[in-house]
Amino acid sequence: MVAAVPPASPREVVADAFERHKRFLWGLCYRMLGSAADADDLVQETFARALARPPRHTDEPLRPWLVQVATNLARDLLRRRRRGGYVGPWLPSPIPTDDDEPPAHEPVLLDDNGRPITTEARYDLMESVSFAFLLALEALTPRQRAVLLLRDVFDYSVARTADALAMTDAHVKVTHHRARRAMHGYDRVRVRLSRERRQAAGDVLVRFLSALTRGDAEAAEALLAEDVKVLSDGGGEFLAARKPVVGRARVVQFYRNLLTRHAPPDLRAEARVLNGAAAVVVEGTPPRPNIAARTAVVCELNADGQISRLYSVLATRKLSALDWSASPPHSG
Repeated sequence: MVAAVPPASPREVVADAFERHKRFLWGLCYRMLGSAADADDLVQETFARALARPPRHTDEPLRPWLVQVATNLARDLLRRRRRGGYVGPWLPSPIPTDDDEPPAHEPVLLDDNGRPITTEARYDLMESVSFAFLLALEALTPRQRAVLLLRDVFDYSVARTADALAMTDAHVKVTHHRARRAMHGYDRVRVRLSRERRQAAGDVLVRFLSALTRGDAEAAEALLAEDVKVLSDGGGEFLAARKPVVGRARVVQFYRNLLTRHAPPDLRAEARVLNGAAAVVVEGTPPRPNIAARTAVVCELNADGQISRLYSVLATRKLSALDWSASPPHSG
């Protein structure tokens, strides 16, 4: 006679559900916060809370409940971040998107019972981790951000969104409408990401950096849009421009000053694909403690194939998702 298998405990059920859904939770938290390190922390806190206070009915799908816990934590963290202020421009933390295997930015989409689903979402998964998209989300309230992501990225229905966020259907519809209205500026100039466009941007970025290193300001300026803008996020930790640098001549002079005054003697650079865009990661032994040992630079092109945006991320916590080719450089 085969012994009956005892039913799983609530903690075991929660642990199993969390393992199946943690990738989705990370993708949601990253898009909510624009920070890989914060997404790591919130996914772990969601698990800790789930184990400490599992839901009463563990025989029902647990994904809506886990999404609700994670989203509430993310909304609280967003509010605290905005109250605390920030030194200089705030930028998302870069994440690698050049792997052959599905990377962490691309959660496997499942229904609440764990079955794979396809979507026809307004924004695809890669676009929704682009710097342009994540920066556009900063105009939304935390609740609007959650609703827009669930409805327009993860393709949740109104009812499913309401269930996940503990809202009424009517409130979801109103919040969604306001969120879409706030995204109008992004939608108006929205550029679809493609492998061809990313490769073109990579080529232009390499040519721009080459012109800078050989001191050819004219060639460097020719690769930039007239209204090109550089945003630098040092988080108050490292020397970085606290205001956007705008215009061809100013941008070229800005980077020439960096190379001549602050570049490490052992500077190393590697082309990467970050957040669906062409990028370069730079590292070296900093000459002074306030100079970053590592920087990620993400590039965007305009419709004419010129560099329109350069995002430089220097803050240590912002770079937690990146693998580096060498051992960490000394900090001074």
